[in-house]
Amino acid sequence: MTAPVTVSITRTLDPGHDAEMLSWLQAGTALAQQFPGFLGAGWVRPETGSSTWHMLYRFADGAALQAWEHSPQRQWWRSSAAGLGVVDSRVERRTGIEGWFDDPTTRDVEDLRAVPAAPPRWKQASVIFLVFYPLSVLVNWLAAPVLGGVWLPLRVLAVVLVMTPVMTYVALPWMTRRMEWWLHGRPAPWRRTARATG
Repeated sequence: MTAPVTVSITRTLDPGHDAEMLSWLQAGTALAQQFPGFLGAGWVRPETGSSTWHMLYRFADGAALQAWEHSPQRQWWRSSAAGLGVVDSRVERRTGIEGWFDDPTTRDVEDLRAVPAAPPRWKQASVIFLVFYPLSVLVNWLAAPVLGGVWLPLRVLAVVLVMTPVMTYVALPWMTRRMEWWLHGRPAPWRRTARATG
């Protein structure tokens, strides 16, 4: 027995093209309706003005879906969105037998977003230093009265045992979030705010 297949696509759209996007979606649905096994389509946005559109379409089985996805009509329809700045960022195929939102029998997710490049190592090292140095000074200063007479290797071990979880779970994630703009070479947040209000 074959099972219906629902395809969920997350697309982003350049601002100012909402009306064209709706027309494009309606045209795609009208084309898909002509194919045997088409069960429906729809879309939703997280909020008014959002550039993200979540789209669903459903076919009776994998063969019917494949006929639509490899058809010249669909290729033409997709190419017609070139001027809108539509970008597919995530595609998920769910196979189930009851409804659109039932637990899938099978699931195939494809993330189409470009993987951001890792920041240069010198920037990563700089951020680690911004956390490690002041934290090291603070922990050593606090430990000095208690561990001052302890054998050096044990004193260092105690300090490292305190610093490692604080660095890993608190300080470094906090600093990385604050410096994310610099790590990836984007303008500082205060410059973006000034430009938006200016």
